[in-house]
Amino acid sequence: MLRIWGRLSSANVQKVVWMAGEVGQGFERVDVGGPFGGLDTAEYGALNPNRQIPVLQDGDLTLWESQTITRYLAARYGGEDWWEADPARRALQERWMDWMLSELQPALAPVLFGVVRKLPGHTEPEQIAAGVRRSEAKIAILEAELQRRPFLAGERPGIGDITVGCGVHRWLNMPVERAARPAVERWYAALIARPAAASALPLPVT
Repeated sequence: MLRIWGRLSSANVQKVVWMAGEVGQGFERVDVGGPFGGLDTAEYGALNPNRQIPVLQDGDLTLWESQTITRYLAARYGGEDWWEADPARRALQERWMDWMLSELQPALAPVLFGVVRKLPGHTEPEQIAAGVRRSEAKIAILEAELQRRPFLAGERPGIGDITVGCGVHRWLNMPVERAARPAVERWYAALIARPAAASALPLPVT
């Protein structure tokens, strides 16, 4: 059985939990990070010298970095349903994984920190408004893509949908005013209806 280290309020942990569920792998999840602490222990430092979450243990293998873990689970356990054999088709999925980290996640962070977590130094209305504007610009890109196809790289969900889906779950469930995005909302509804997603994406967003 897999062991996943990390609190479920983390989008990086959510994608790993979701992927494990999609590929049919049972797991034990250990709450660490945030209010649970534990990242500064010698035990955790031996698992991940960066002292970040998540960490995956699969037998003798220990992995950190959420994107790497997601790819590993898809490649090892998902078959071609989740790990495309064609490098070109797989790249269409992986670009969205990278987009989530480089574009959407940084845009969402000020909104999450200011509106939901109310962290000191992040609650100024101007900061939050700037985060909302930046997030809207990124979600508009997603809307245009999803107007052309059911999922990010074709007719069925893939690793890109899982990764971006965790970010959109936050966006659609934070108490901010948003533009209507019917294609994004249709896509999100299809994702959240999947049992593996429903168990990985808790509400309320915290």
